[in-house]
Amino acid sequence: MQSTMSHDFAEETQEAKARWFQSLTLMERMEMLCAFTDMILSVNPRIIEKKHAKPIAGRILILSQS
Repeated sequence: MQSTMSHDFAEETQEAKARWFQSLTLMERMEMLCAFTDMILSVNPRIIEKKHAKPIAGRILILSQS
């Protein structure tokens, strides 16, 4: 079986992304977390000042198990 690479956004399901993330080592996951945190802080440094963040209604993502 030959593996292929696709650049089609339609094939980027939430389940596929979850499988990819689960394939990372703990160290790789922590590096991703730090990279995301650095990116968010570079875009909006004042986000640290926010307290008591509340979720936005209707923005719940449900992942299904296949």
